Amino acid sequence: MGLFDRLSRVVRANLNDLVSQAEDPEKVLEQAVIDMQEDLVQLRQAVARTIAEQKRTEQRYNSDITEAGKWEQRAKLALTKGDEALAKEALTRKKTFSDTAATLKAQLEQQSGQVESLRRNLVALEGKISEAKTKKNMLQARAKAAKANEELQKTLGGIDTSSAMGAFERMENKVLDLEARSQAVGELGGYGIEQQFAQLESSSDVDDELAMLKAQMSGGALPAASSPATPQIEAAKTATPTDGVIDAELEDLRRKLNDL
Repeated sequence: MGLFDRLSRVVRANLNDLVSQAEDPEKVLEQAVIDMQEDLVQLRQAVARTIAEQKRTEQRYNSDITEAGKWEQRAKLALTKGDEALAKEALTRKKTFSDTAATLKAQLEQQSGQVESLRRNLVALEGKISEAKTKKNMLQARAKAAKANEELQKTLGGIDTSSAMGAFERMENKVLDLEARSQAVGELGGYGIEQQFAQLESSSDVDDELAMLKAQMSGGALPAASSPATPQIEAAKTATPTDGVIDAELEDLRRKLNDL
């Protein structure tokens, strides 16, 4: 293989590759339909020209048939008048028109066949164009969907989902920490005087029930609550006037409880 042949093959291969890469399915299909429609226009023009030629041939054929009949009548007229030379001339002209008419008849039959063939091809091309348009619309829709999917995949491929999910996990942990701290603060802040008295009341009920059980088991009376004297004396030494009033009220409550 010569050098020029190899270079030619390389150039053609590269050109084919460039053309293949540059081909856009939507544009190529659109151009293909346009080309087919142009072919359809040319075929219709060819059919119209052939039909027009057929009409002209038919008119010439009919005219020559008419002229041939006319010269035949003239030949008969010349014979009836005894002019054989004139009759012979008339027959010669009749033959000329008859021969021309025969040629035109053969041409007319050929043209009729051409017109019929062109019409069949026209109908077939119209059907192919209709089919091509339908297929073009379908392929163009598929091409657009494929391009959209390709762009979507590129977009999704450029998103760092791992970092996004890591951010969600960190924020979820922070929310859990905030909820735990809020619950702890609520529990600590809510432990006030109301909760203390509720605890004393529940403890008192349990102690009273325990004392009642002990009394029932021993057969004796319920034990009376006694208050240590020493702590009261020490508290009285350091008490303020307000504390004395509160202590007196507290002592009165204790006596009432003991009298029960």
